[in-house]
Amino acid sequence: QVQLVESGGGLVQAGDSLTLSCVGRGIFSIPTMGWYRQAPGKQRELVATITHGGSANYADFVKGRFTISRDNAKNTVYLQMNSLTPEDTAVYYCSVPQFAYWGRGTQVTVSS
Repeated sequence: QVQLVESGGGLVQAGDSLTLSCVGRGIFSIPTMGWYRQAPGKQRELVATITHGGSANYADFVKGRFTISRDNAKNTVYLQMNSLTPEDTAVYYCSVPQFAYWGRGTQVTVSS
């Protein structure tokens, strides 16, 4: 059974940093992995993706602030988030888009 388990969310203040982690269980040689987010009343949106080889792509609204990385040996993808703003408040989901695998999400709340 494939599981994607996110961790690292929490409540922070504007300007703070936070790092999310997502470990894949029951799956090996994971291809492209991604982070998505969904704010209340809004559709889920792409935040960043990273290929197995480490090539990353970002949504325009996080460029320069967020960094996605992965450790293939640990089946883990990370999202380093800096300069957080209240607009970044959302549930953040880990995904393997190719197979439509999703984690349950981790809440990130940024207070002003």
